[in-house]
Amino acid sequence: MALSIFDLFTIGIGPSSSHTVGPMRAAAQFIARLHSLNLFELTERVKVDLHGSLALTGIGHGTDKAILLGLEGHKPDTIDIESVDAILARIKDEKQLKFGNTKSIPFAKEHINFDHIELPHHPNGMRFTALNAAGQTLDTTVYYSVGGGFIAGEATIARNAPPLSDVTLPYDFHSGDELLDICQKQGMSISDIVRANELVFNDSATIAANLDEIWDAMASCVTRGCKSSGILPGLGIKRRAPIILAGLHAKPEASLSDPLTVLDWVSLYALAVNEENAMGGRVVTAPTNGAAGILPAVLHYYVRFVPTANKEGIRRFLMTAGAIGLLYKRNASISGAEVGCQGEVGVACSMAAGALTEVLGGTVEQVENAAEIGMEHNLGLTCDPVGGLVQVPCIERNAMGAVKAIHASRLALKGDGKHFVSLDKVIETMRETGKDMQYKYKETALGGLASSLKIAVNLPEC
Repeated sequence: MALSIFDLFTIGIGPSSSHTVGPMRAAAQFIARLHSLNLFELTERVKVDLHGSLALTGIGHGTDKAILLGLEGHKPDTIDIESVDAILARIKDEKQLKFGNTKSIPFAKEHINFDHIELPHHPNGMRFTALNAAGQTLDTTVYYSVGGGFIAGEATIARNAPPLSDVTLPYDFHSGDELLDICQKQGMSISDIVRANELVFNDSATIAANLDEIWDAMASCVTRGCKSSGILPGLGIKRRAPIILAGLHAKPEASLSDPLTVLDWVSLYALAVNEENAMGGRVVTAPTNGAAGILPAVLHYYVRFVPTANKEGIRRFLMTAGAIGLLYKRNASISGAEVGCQGEVGVACSMAAGALTEVLGGTVEQVENAAEIGMEHNLGLTCDPVGGLVQVPCIERNAMGAVKAIHASRLALKGDGKHFVSLDKVIETMRETGKDMQYKYKETALGGLASSLKIAVNLPEC
């Protein structure tokens, strides 16, 4: 199926696109499936088995809670964030689900099972089972949360299965080389190519409105993160964004003597987003929640510190970033459970570096170079969340990724676009590195910092 950049950029909730947003969507798909099979009214109990990484870090990532919200008919892009705690408390107290927001069925803690054994095809597997009043199985189906909130069923997840296309894109591309070739032949920028492809799905006004909505959501998340103080749940870590902001406002003249103060602002923007994400707030998956702070931080850098910045530049930034992200989605992975954090922070850094280069006037060759640099120096990055929470090292890692993206762009703009390693080669290397990476370093909380800092985390199950 042809993908839109708006499949990649979605507004959802934290703390994880693969462990929160994906499972919530899977629950909604399961309800739709039961309706299509005329089994919804017969269903009196639901059982969910979470496998692999979803089981190992599911509590810290709120997977069980996301499943319950999804089974009640809520969606990550529309749910009222302020109502989540009350909904979960009601389910716990009443031991009832408002199944599909239609009828009440019993729910008990044991109806969600955490099984560390992986299912075939992907580490993030879920099995949903519907039972009737007599306890007989009506239907069982498996979904995989494959990163960035994307969901795949058993029939579609096999990597060697040919993609199904229901539309024809005017400028379809499946590799960086193909994208460069199209741009060069057509005399178009990468954002021009994306805009032309998006016109297959929506008209120009809708595309612009959707891009503006994504940017507004990113900017709002930064604003909320800068205003919100307190302690993040689980590890007792203090939110730093409002403290850093207060310090920057207290000494505005510091930028006159220290030109690197701009990096403090970039770090602030990234921290603000990922602290919001850690609290389960509203974020833009870009391309995942764990890496959601990098694109907003670099976009804020563009808006606040580049004199020529404008609304059309913001749109072009997002379209170029989307094109780069789709290359990783198609040819490698954006799932930390599959390839480590190089597939999350690494991909976001690559996307932001290339996008910034375009809006700063770079050629398509320089854009491709910047994207390659952004990933090349994130190769091998492990996903080792302490306590299974998207906090340490995830929050700071977004700040580092944002700064690295800006540096990658500056390096590319100093050159002529010719470079030794292609974007396609670095994407393939990332995929192979992820395959070779030990399981414990891929969002299991069994290796790396997570194993060396064995901290007890007290987060209640649903």
